[in-house]
Amino acid sequence: MSALQIGDVTLENNVILAPMAGVTDLPFRILCKEQGAGLICMEMVSAKAIYYHNKNTQQLLEIHPKEMPVSLQLFGSDPDIISEMAKRIEERPFAILDLNMGCPVPKVVNNGEGSALMKDPKLTEEILTKLVKAIRKPVTVKIRKGFDEEHVNAVEIARIAESCGVAAVAVHGRTRAQYYSGQADWDIIGAVKDAVKIPVIGNGDVTGPQAAEALIRHTGCDGVMIGRAAQGNPWIFREVTRYLETGMIPPRPTVQEMKETLRRHAALQLEYKGEYTAVREMRKHLAWYTAGYPHSAHFRRRINTMETMEELLAGIEEIFAE
Repeated sequence: MSALQIGDVTLENNVILAPMAGVTDLPFRILCKEQGAGLICMEMVSAKAIYYHNKNTQQLLEIHPKEMPVSLQLFGSDPDIISEMAKRIEERPFAILDLNMGCPVPKVVNNGEGSALMKDPKLTEEILTKLVKAIRKPVTVKIRKGFDEEHVNAVEIARIAESCGVAAVAVHGRTRAQYYSGQADWDIIGAVKDAVKIPVIGNGDVTGPQAAEALIRHTGCDGVMIGRAAQGNPWIFREVTRYLETGMIPPRPTVQEMKETLRRHAALQLEYKGEYTAVREMRKHLAWYTAGYPHSAHFRRRINTMETMEELLAGIEEIFAE
């Protein structure tokens, strides 16, 4: 495992929490940072929403000193709005600004944003040129293999990004058409690595320490990005970083540690979002944390009826009763 340099930002290690809408909020990011993630990526933020002073966006932009260094991810398709909003928020304490070219969700894609940008290299070049010029902080981009199997152009887009002055590129080895199904194509990550000199971060099917090491070996990529495998499992960062450093996998968290982490997660949600939202946000996290646990199906049915933090904490005690 090695330190990773992105522009003028030096990361302690090359294991990165992927940006995930509705998942990588501030409480979850703090937990992943504590477990050893070298870079924390925030949920994607709409450049247009910043432009129109959308109230909900303020919470999405919040950063805690405990989670730094942080990558803030914007999405949009208007080169002027994206670059101007990047400039507007540049004094906020993020270290890196990322452009989202990977989101497969229809309402984003149908606006010409997210992975729809993979279909428009010319517009991509215009956005990235203006974005890099607009701010002093390093700009990165997260892309996919292509929009679909007929249009696999990750290498072309990565070369454009590099020529625009982008500091690093993260590649998810699936097309937009695949969403998150099927197998990630690690060969395309290797092809991007061969095509550019800037750091390349591999993403897709990094399910644990051995998979992270295999991805680096297979592609030569400079870092690994972990997304869905971190849901309900912030300890994956401790395990991957330790394995890449020493070849040893630390033991899985004890029942006591899991219980304490869930309590802490709930307390952070409560602190930042208030009880109503915190309980509802914690429902999905609890389902992830307890997947595969004895009686977890019964517990998951109960989770969705929980209304108060008191019920939620009692439920945590119950499922992790030793």
